[in-house]
Order: sequence, then C-alpha cells, then structure tokens
Amino acid sequence: MANTFITVRDVDEETFRKFKATSIEERMKLGVALTKAMRHLLDEKKKQKIKLNPRNLLKISGIIKTKEKVRWSEEIDKILYESQK
Repeated sequence: MANTFITVRDVDEETFRKFKATSIEERMKLGVALTKAMRHLLDEKKKQKIKLNPRNLLKISGIIKTKEKVRWSEEIDKILYESQK
C-alpha cells in the first residue's frame, strides 16, 4: 500500500494536540494513528449501514418456526411494559 502525503485544514487545535499526545503515548507515528482513526470511522459507518433483512430472519438457526399463529410482539410488549409499572 502506497503512502500519501496530505495537508489538512480546519483541524481543531486542542483536539489535534490531544490526538498527537495520545499517539506519542502509544509510541505510534502520527500518520499511523491517523490511519487507524480513519479506519475506525469507516468501520463504524459500515456497521451502521448493515441492516437486517426480515426475509433472512428465518434462516438464522435458533428461530422457532411454528404453524400456529404467534403473537410475539404482543408478548414482548406485555413483558416490557408491565415490568415498568
């Protein structure tokens, strides 16, 4: 992977000082610390984008499949909201 040289504007000075101090405490070059921070931000964003498709719920092992009518949402509401009274 090639290294890229960048210039960054409009960085909060106090935040940068704390970030730089933390990278020094961790004995890490500033570029490496910045790369880790950027990867962390991208990973968090990727986790937020992943949405569960309801059609795939039955493919998950451990889901109870029954032929009789089940009112799970009503049971869950009863458990959640009656315990708060």
